Amino acid sequence: MTVKKVSHFGIQRKIIATTTLHSWQTVPHIGYSYEPDVSKFVDTVKELNASGKFESKITVNTIMLKAITEGLKAAPRLNAHIKFDPKRVKGTVTEYEDIHVSMTWELPNNQMMTINLHDLGNKSLTELNDYIKETAEKIGNTNLDEVMYSISIDDTLGALKHGHIGLAINRLIGGKLGKYKVTSLKGKEKKEYYSIPETKRLSKEDIRQGTVCVSNIGSTTRGIPGRVTLLAIIPPQVFVLCMGTIQKIPMVYQNENGEDEIRVGRMLPMCLVFDHRAVDFDEIVPFLNRMEEIFKNPEEMYNW
Repeated sequence: MTVKKVSHFGIQRKIIATTTLHSWQTVPHIGYSYEPDVSKFVDTVKELNASGKFESKITVNTIMLKAITEGLKAAPRLNAHIKFDPKRVKGTVTEYEDIHVSMTWELPNNQMMTINLHDLGNKSLTELNDYIKETAEKIGNTNLDEVMYSISIDDTLGALKHGHIGLAINRLIGGKLGKYKVTSLKGKEKKEYYSIPETKRLSKEDIRQGTVCVSNIGSTTRGIPGRVTLLAIIPPQVFVLCMGTIQKIPMVYQNENGEDEIRVGRMLPMCLVFDHRAVDFDEIVPFLNRMEEIFKNPEEMYNW
């Protein structure tokens, strides 16, 4: 075979590889494919933007984030972290009042990174729209390798603190030795970067895990039919959701005479995955019911 290219893992790839491998080795994943009719919802988003209520356009991604937080309020068991000791068969599930969404984000270099969006449950739609824009500006000012490097050091020190000496040593060897070791900024480059005010760039807390994970693969697959069918839960979270691209499909509706008829509708494929150690399927139903309520009565968005 003729080798075309060999790419060695940078710090971002190392972190993703480590966390997803840990996920599949330790978490019993349960998935559900949710395919709601969002025809009225999409029309209402257009009307909302045309109403003049907002200074700038509200994207479907932003308003879906708001809808998902409303769903999580109805299903608090999903907005949680798990601790489980398989040797002693001891575990806890900690539910959180605040909703911090780890959102998959496409970076300027076309790489994907998970950004922690803080306290979305208490933000109005206007506040959320402004917050998303501010976050995008921060990403443009951030050296993500530098932030992830600092997180990696913290995690290694944490492993040592909890007595995981072998894990800490392996991380140090893998990250600091060899031709492809991970390096941080130095000298003038470091000084220039840290001269950017902290309020204008992402911090470690903006990269760390939130309480729940949301991904919108639909933003990168417009015009391509398909559904996400498998997702990795990132421990200690217990729930992850991925939105696909909105698709026009034939749907059955009742006409004014109560008769069934087939019309073209718009469907949003969503993949929902939960950790079966922490959640049973009945605990995801309130989330689905709340989402259905929003999609069937999208006028409530005017009050968000």
